[in-house]
Amino acid sequence: MKREKLKDNVAGEDGCGAGIQLKFSSHLLAWYHAHARDLPWRKGRDPYRVWVSEIMLQQTRVAAVLEHYRVFLRRFPTVQKLAAAREASVLAMWSGLGYYRRARMLHAAAKLVVREHGGRFPETSQALRQLPGIGRYTAAAIASIAFAEPVAVVDGNVERVLSRLFGKPLDERATWRAAEELLDRTRPGDANQAMMELGATVCLPREPKCLLCPVSEFCVTRGDLPRTSRPAPQTKREIQFGLARRNGEVFLRQRSKTESLMPGMWELPHLSGEQRGRALLSLRHSITVTDYSVRVLEFACPDEHAGNWIAGSRLTSLPLTGLARKILRKVEML
Repeated sequence: MKREKLKDNVAGEDGCGAGIQLKFSSHLLAWYHAHARDLPWRKGRDPYRVWVSEIMLQQTRVAAVLEHYRVFLRRFPTVQKLAAAREASVLAMWSGLGYYRRARMLHAAAKLVVREHGGRFPETSQALRQLPGIGRYTAAAIASIAFAEPVAVVDGNVERVLSRLFGKPLDERATWRAAEELLDRTRPGDANQAMMELGATVCLPREPKCLLCPVSEFCVTRGDLPRTSRPAPQTKREIQFGLARRNGEVFLRQRSKTESLMPGMWELPHLSGEQRGRALLSLRHSITVTDYSVRVLEFACPDEHAGNWIAGSRLTSLPLTGLARKILRKVEML
């Protein structure tokens, strides 16, 4: 079989030949079952656990999610427990994962599932998309993995695999069509996870491991595609925080509920360049395309109208910003 055969049929309007699709699926699924990573959300088909993992994995690396997932499910083992929790408790368990709007939408969706669906998740991707925070990709992932709905998923990993298979960048419509064409409709959950796993572990962004690829015979590119655009440049900023401690307490301020970024989260007070204190530590912290150079000064006399003294024993239950959590760990208060 010529490699162009897959490109011509799947990326075109005529659809993928059944024989090609079956051979592609057979190679991909055999590889997946032999080499898939042992991840906790793959232990079963519970839609609640699948949903939590998919929301956590949005814009976040697997390595960063593993421990958060374990702790979150220990605290909220069911959708009913999550729905009954206070938002502050949910944000506290989410702290460190960033993109806190995901946690708020997760909480809102849990309440809706309990209130309007009796605690049972809708079983189709179309119905799942009616829940807060669930878009096309997440709905398809939950529906295919938990309920075996034959619907394809497209995330960044799948998009990269498909573009290389066909030898060119695909627009959104063509990408979803190609994913649907290649989907093994008898085992959609495994097929979708296999495509994502291939992109995450073999078909890597800059250095694809083509010699290890189970579907390389179908691939037009066999390597990296020429880049058509440059990544957004990192913006560099310097910021300064104050750390005040007394008798096992630390002074923190809460961001306004109306702020557009991380509303209601707790952080160390910002210090202006004129404020003085003993240099305690320096670190780097990145948020999307901004790279922060952070200085932390120890000072003794904060403006008590601008924040609160928080006992160290309460810190794990507070919704801390990721940077505050990082600093407090550095000074061994967490």
